[in-house]
Amino acid sequence: MSQTTLESPADLLRFQLRTAMTMEEDSLAALGELEQAARSQDVKKTFHHHADETREQIENLRKVFRVLELPESTAASPSTKGIAKQAESLIARSAPALRDQVTLSAALGNEHYEISAYRSLILATRAQGAADAVTLLTDNLQQETHTSEELAKKLEELVG
Repeated sequence: MSQTTLESPADLLRFQLRTAMTMEEDSLAALGELEQAARSQDVKKTFHHHADETREQIENLRKVFRVLELPESTAASPSTKGIAKQAESLIARSAPALRDQVTLSAALGNEHYEISAYRSLILATRAQGAADAVTLLTDNLQQETHTSEELAKKLEELVG
């Protein structure tokens, strides 16, 4: 369902939901790359755990599509593609000793984007009166917020 002009709040919600699915799929791919690039087992474990959570978030988004009676689909997410490219570039340019700091920083930036996306989706679904969808999206937002806090704490410990 490609639509060039968004004409209603429902159109915008549908588009944002589609880009959120792409956002999470992009994040899942990036987490694998960040895990490989990280040096410490603790940081690798963090990325592995977040990948498991991301799979849950994708499943929650699938449920939101069903609750809203929308066909599951994706839409381009240039922001997450850009965040992933930035991370890839920084990893390629950084000395091995900086890899944990670089990967944590990149992941933290992605989390902040995801938090923003979920906040917008929650407001839109609440306005549509879709309480079950709001609950699923809120679960994703809470996971993203927790992950952001966890990444910031690890980064702070690392840079001391």
